[in-house]
Amino acid sequence: MTANAPAVQTPDIDAVRTFLTGLQSRIVTALEGCDGNRFETDAWQRPEGGGGITRVIEEGQVLERGGVLFSHVQGDRLPASASSHRQQIAGRPFEAMGVSLVIHPRNPYVPTVHLNVRFFIAFATNAPGQSEPIWWFGGGMDLTPYYPFEEDARHFHQVCKASLAAFGDDTHARYKKWCDDYFFLKHRNEARGVGGIFFDDLSEPGFQRSFALMQSVGNAFTDAYVPIVERRKHLAWGERERDFQAYRRGRYVEFNLVFDRGTLFGLQSGGRTESILCSMPPVVRWRYNWQPEPGSPESKLYDFLKPRDWA
Repeated sequence: MTANAPAVQTPDIDAVRTFLTGLQSRIVTALEGCDGNRFETDAWQRPEGGGGITRVIEEGQVLERGGVLFSHVQGDRLPASASSHRQQIAGRPFEAMGVSLVIHPRNPYVPTVHLNVRFFIAFATNAPGQSEPIWWFGGGMDLTPYYPFEEDARHFHQVCKASLAAFGDDTHARYKKWCDDYFFLKHRNEARGVGGIFFDDLSEPGFQRSFALMQSVGNAFTDAYVPIVERRKHLAWGERERDFQAYRRGRYVEFNLVFDRGTLFGLQSGGRTESILCSMPPVVRWRYNWQPEPGSPESKLYDFLKPRDWA
């Protein structure tokens, strides 16, 4: 599915915004139930147009850092990160909105998780060939464990698959592979986590069906992640597990700063840097040429991260 196809229905930007702000609130409420502490709310405005609501928890009982962000920005020229493979929209005025989150639990047995659901529209101009707006949806979610639990990976992928069941028999398989391919550290030749689903440039089914798919993915997040947190948050851990968690978090930072299109778009579009980079883990370590001891619990993670049919 590409962003090049003509829009079958006129996009309802207000409906998308209403869904996204409601989704942010629902997710924060669910995560507060896991942790017991409240998220702080920080509303911000962007001089070039638009703004957002950043919801953050730090030093919680369960969540060492978590950010659940809503943003809705406008601009006169689409940033390069959004138009590099869509030359027909380069330079157009645009609106972009979405909910993005990254949760870094304190307990190394609870995985990190990421979700993003978003909508872009590049408006028509007076230039030749730009008589119609071009819009698309994107998003997905993925799980990044530090210690392997097959039950958790299966659960997460099964919920992801169920969220796409109404949108075509092959949709989950395509979006799962897209996720495996996207969240891959090429310079390390390893996956960031156990994947999930990822999609972009979704417009061909028309606005209503594309919007419905995005909503289904967003609404599935709490069912995919909260049961895992509740299952693992009371497991005992020590300095060894904490040290390995900090080392593996380094891979998360590398991906976000080198490859992640959402991070690049936020920075290039003049988004609020403090909000964009709240996705970074608060404690992280790098080591030179380090490998886990063969046969150790830490070494088992590397085979676990290889893509497979979890669902």
